[in-house]
Amino acid sequence: MITLDRLTKRYGDKTAVSDLSFAIRPGKVTGFLGPNGAGKSTTMRMIVGLDAPTSGRALVGGRRYAELRHPMREVGALLDARAGHPGRSAYQHLLGLARSNGIPASRVAEVLDIVGLGEVAKKRIGSFSLGMGQRLGIAGALLGDPKVLLFDEPVNGLDPDGVRWVRELMRSLAAEGRTVFVSSHLMSEMQETADHLLVIGRGRIIADAPIEDVIAGSSLTAVRVRTPEPGLLGRALERAGMSVEAAGEELIVVGGTMEQIGDAAFENRVRVHELSMRKASLEQAYMELTAASVEYGSPNRKA
Repeated sequence: MITLDRLTKRYGDKTAVSDLSFAIRPGKVTGFLGPNGAGKSTTMRMIVGLDAPTSGRALVGGRRYAELRHPMREVGALLDARAGHPGRSAYQHLLGLARSNGIPASRVAEVLDIVGLGEVAKKRIGSFSLGMGQRLGIAGALLGDPKVLLFDEPVNGLDPDGVRWVRELMRSLAAEGRTVFVSSHLMSEMQETADHLLVIGRGRIIADAPIEDVIAGSSLTAVRVRTPEPGLLGRALERAGMSVEAAGEELIVVGGTMEQIGDAAFENRVRVHELSMRKASLEQAYMELTAASVEYGSPNRKA
């Protein structure tokens, strides 16, 4: 489990991360979203001790990262796929990490096979493609068989098959009871992978909720109702606090569930010919959430 307690990071007069407090729990994939410059990478770096917080603290299993005796056995992290020395082979790179953390050398071959790099284990890292570098970084994160894993943009440079493999890997790790924390800008993939979302903007928390709740909170998530009595039902739904748009016999309702709408129709003796959910995508919900938090964006950006 990862716990952040009022974590803050300032660089001079600029605040990169401001008073973050949340818990990342085991057994699920927690997605970490936010615009460029929102503070995602800085937050992850503070969790693994690469940046020192200005105030507050980040704990892994109740301890600071610097207090862990064999950190790779407890926390695995992919924050920079280019971190290895280009002149070393994949095997040498991982062997050095293993020896520094008391991990058996036999584990190196195991993780290389897991990520699909077994056949290029003796190849120099400097000759690796971006996708191969990502796979090597994931191998490094898995090396100590840790219970806590952090991945910053793990699908960069991967082909569709590789993206699917990463998705399945994340979900399988969470299913084993591990804590999996993943940052990504690829919304469609995050929608397929994450169970829970943390969204930040300008260093502050915007949302901390299950992914379905984040999507349901979008104004583009609505219920479509088809009824021969739209006026009567529409007025009843508005009295119940829902927003209603009418077009002929069709109503688009925001702010109510299908169950609530069905109950209202029953209570008012209104016939309903169709009742269906029109869900927003994660990308649409995300754009709405972060509309006021984009620091480096297009002037034409719309929620």
